[in-house]
Amino acid sequence: MTAVTPTDADTTAALAVKTSEGAWALELQGVSRHFGALKAVDAVAMKVAAGARHAVIGPNGAGKSTLFALISGELALSAGRVRLMGADVSRWSAARRAQAGLGRTYQITNVLSGLTVEQNILLALRGKEAVKYSLFGRSRPTAAEDARIEELVGLCGVSQHRNDRASAISYGRQRQLELAIALASSPKVLLLDEPAAGLSPAERGPMADIVRGLPPDLTVLLIEHDMELALGLADTVTVLHYGQVLAEGTPQQVRDNEQVQDVYFGAAGHHA
Repeated sequence: MTAVTPTDADTTAALAVKTSEGAWALELQGVSRHFGALKAVDAVAMKVAAGARHAVIGPNGAGKSTLFALISGELALSAGRVRLMGADVSRWSAARRAQAGLGRTYQITNVLSGLTVEQNILLALRGKEAVKYSLFGRSRPTAAEDARIEELVGLCGVSQHRNDRASAISYGRQRQLELAIALASSPKVLLLDEPAAGLSPAERGPMADIVRGLPPDLTVLLIEHDMELALGLADTVTVLHYGQVLAEGTPQQVRDNEQVQDVYFGAAGHHA
């Protein structure tokens, strides 16, 4: 059975009106996900301003990845609401949220290794079209697509690998390619799930610089296990513990919070 939903144009127009009225780019209201008796995410409330760099941190098992899956629509809510630029998207599919301007990356690199860097991005660009997955029907990029690909490979630091197969570039470059793929859909809100996961110390710096260089009107919500990297990238930080919000504030306020020191830094130290 095919569900009847508003068109993408209707959705975009509605979101544009709500955003112009001063709505938050992303708002979580009592967001929860329960697996039986386990409350993986428990009544999380969060507001993310347009253009913000907002980090979600916490010990392993705090509920960070589950929270991202609830925001993106990959998991259904047990309770609560998710608002994207003022619109209640709580019951929208992941695909519809993506069409409305929500993009994301994953902890594990999600690129097509048999395609070139250019082809990976081109496929993502054409995924927005009415006729999707047309890569091999029109194999070469149009002038507009070529310009956009050039912009994205430059922004994400993979210009020199544009014609290389994804399997032939380093893991760090694949992470950068994944970011370019996520940006190809021109998201308004981007979820970055541990962008530095698996990167060497030498690769973390360039990735941080790329995130800092993202367009200022793009709202970024990120999970990052590397505490110093997260605090260095974010202007607002939310700390999760056992699925609940423990603290929220500026990076310095989070560093100075005694509960965070006891729960997060202490837990990190004991598990080091």
